[in-house]
Amino acid sequence: MIVIAILVAFLVLVNLAFAFRSQYIAFNSRFALESVPAPKVAPKISIIVPARNEAHQIEQCVRSLLAQDYPDLDVIVLDDCSEDRTAAIVARVAAEDPRLRLIHGEPLPEGWVGKPWALDQGARRADGDWLLFTDADTTHEPGALSAAFGYARAGNLDVLSVLTEQVMQTPAERIFLPSILWTIAFAIGSLKAINDPARESALFNGQYVLASRRAYAAIGGHEAVRGEIAEDLELARRFKRDGRFRTALVNGNGLVRVRMYCSFRELWQGFVKNFWVGARDQHVLAAIGVFLLACVSPLTPIVLIAALVLHASAFAVALAIAMCSAIAGAAPGMRRLGLGASSPLYLPIGISAVAAIFLTSIVRHACGGVSWRGRRYA
Repeated sequence: MIVIAILVAFLVLVNLAFAFRSQYIAFNSRFALESVPAPKVAPKISIIVPARNEAHQIEQCVRSLLAQDYPDLDVIVLDDCSEDRTAAIVARVAAEDPRLRLIHGEPLPEGWVGKPWALDQGARRADGDWLLFTDADTTHEPGALSAAFGYARAGNLDVLSVLTEQVMQTPAERIFLPSILWTIAFAIGSLKAINDPARESALFNGQYVLASRRAYAAIGGHEAVRGEIAEDLELARRFKRDGRFRTALVNGNGLVRVRMYCSFRELWQGFVKNFWVGARDQHVLAAIGVFLLACVSPLTPIVLIAALVLHASAFAVALAIAMCSAIAGAAPGMRRLGLGASSPLYLPIGISAVAAIFLTSIVRHACGGVSWRGRRYA
């Protein structure tokens, strides 16, 4: 009984620590875009969209970009050897608007990952003073680019990355995706820490990165991260280590939306691809983090069920209160990130999935690599 009491006490403490850190991150993550009038005079921004087999969503993306109220922009879609109608759709829209250009990508060279290669090709063809790298599954409100550039200019920033609003339609998306994204935020830290030049925490959201050409060129562009599966994370780290340029990550306030994955299978494969990469330089901390998350779930629910079966009501009540505290602690931050009002309720299931995804990611990378969009990377 003493061993069980110690285990329950430990699990209660872990859940309360999770709740406390979640509250801390939420309180220190209040950086967000605000809608502003479009500037009358502004530098040209070239928007670069990598596209590989995106026929089901590319038109919605490019039309939302062409509808921006920003006064001087062009859009470059880099078709990365698509096998569907992506290129034909973009060509049709480009015939209606000369600001849109379709570029047929070259075959993937040795040592490159697909997305950095596509972005590098697009950047080399762009002539804007600023470059916006955004994904083909994004949809942009008309004032999004003006708001982003206005925020960057007001803060004297060289690079601004924006956290997009997640569109979740299937039960798998609603149950698992918010918990996974919140766990990433939990591990990396608050936006205040990420945006502090003196702190090591660094993160960009590759779905939306607005960079001055000068800063982008100075750190070597995407060629500098050519072999990185999580190229946005490594780009952020390089800017932070360089120290010459001001960067920030902010909430998008619904101005940019994205549907990352359409099924549990896609979601699983996408995060298996990235998880180990994000923690590869901090093996011990990653192992400790996964262990503590596993204590929050599934271990706490399992021990709670066992306590109920054994009629250990005091233990069951303590664990139930601890679980509710963890859920309530994460709720403000998850709402702030636009992950849905009901998403904290799925945390016990979602965090269990995070632990499983992380372990799978370790095994896949250790056994020779991962596959993504028809390509395999070591």
